[in-house]
Amino acid sequence: MKLLMRILICFVSALLILCVMLVLFGVGNKPELDVGWSPTHDDLLRAKKILYEGFKTKPDEIGIIELTEVDLNLAGNYLLNRYSKSAAKLDLKNDELRFAVTMTLPENSLGKYVNISFRLGNVKGKDLPVITKFKAGKLLLPAKLAAFIINTVIQYSSLNEYFILATHPLKAVSIDAEKLSIAYYSDKDTLIQARNFLTRTNDNSTLNIYQQKLAEIVAMHDPEWRLSLAELLQPLFKLAYQRSTIETAVDENRVVISAINDYVNKQEAKKLLSALEAKPVTGKQYAAFMYKRIDLAQHFIGSAALTALVNKQVAQIAGEEKELSDAHTGSGFSFIDLAADKAGIRFGEMATSSPENARKMQKAMANITGYSDFMPDPRNLPEHMDALEFKQRFESVNSPVYLEISKQIDDRISAMPIYNTE
Repeated sequence: MKLLMRILICFVSALLILCVMLVLFGVGNKPELDVGWSPTHDDLLRAKKILYEGFKTKPDEIGIIELTEVDLNLAGNYLLNRYSKSAAKLDLKNDELRFAVTMTLPENSLGKYVNISFRLGNVKGKDLPVITKFKAGKLLLPAKLAAFIINTVIQYSSLNEYFILATHPLKAVSIDAEKLSIAYYSDKDTLIQARNFLTRTNDNSTLNIYQQKLAEIVAMHDPEWRLSLAELLQPLFKLAYQRSTIETAVDENRVVISAINDYVNKQEAKKLLSALEAKPVTGKQYAAFMYKRIDLAQHFIGSAALTALVNKQVAQIAGEEKELSDAHTGSGFSFIDLAADKAGIRFGEMATSSPENARKMQKAMANITGYSDFMPDPRNLPEHMDALEFKQRFESVNSPVYLEISKQIDDRISAMPIYNTE
């Protein structure tokens, strides 16, 4: 018995030592890849299409996805940058997938970045690829040992649920010099879980609390009056301030923003989730307004959600590209809408950028008196410009005259006390 205990203690100690080595060698102040992914509009569309490709296959049917090296890099960078400023480089070479990643870490005494690289390859007799090489910074680990450590860490951490979700539908993965082919089989529950993972970062129990609060607010609203976006944000952030601590404030704010966005932009959410039979909207429904306009509330909270749940860069590009698209086929380019996008981005960034800012935003939003406390009046800005008029007046989004108006909008937002971090 004593021998068995010694063996067990030695095993656990060795595992801890290896984990410490991974941290010491993998974490540092120098990134091995340049962080700061800057996708184009087409990149975003392609990345989302890749990640939602599985929804085209009906539940209980086998589907096949083929991804090129470009596809893998788009999807990998999109996912990683949801959580921190990161960079991923994926290469297909010699029938292996070579994966290098640099992720920005929260403030700590060890270093700003974690640098990891590994290779995946097919092994005869196995349907799924295995790790063939693993490095944490300059530390090279034997492939089998690295696989064992990774599996152990995942199994006994919060990553396990996501790992099961990602790997459970996989039936076979093959790698060659040109593409990675994935054969998968999913039931409806797995697809719905995957959708929730890609669109939210928090558990449903917390989300349900805020959805119930929203339902109560809407049920009590006087239909003779417009529903202000502030009427939704103020009580939910007040509740978040009461419920959360400095440790949980960021996650709580993400849930609040997500819940309000689901309500305000419910029609867009229906389109996104139509393949999975989106949950029907029940109870009374009123459009949310800012400055007597529905679109401003939609732009503001939509950009806030994209910033809080994905990142600021994606939200900025999406907002600008939406207006350029409207110039060709929609209601025209609108600096008013763009101002709402920019204010929403600043709001989402302030609400989730750090635990301290998250708590400050909760307290400030709990005491607002109206939407003018977080959204400057944009109604004197140019709008309704078709593509020809926009080109004549502003040429492009990089021209000095365009950048001047963009700066004016930024200055108006920065002047608002709620966005002052002091």
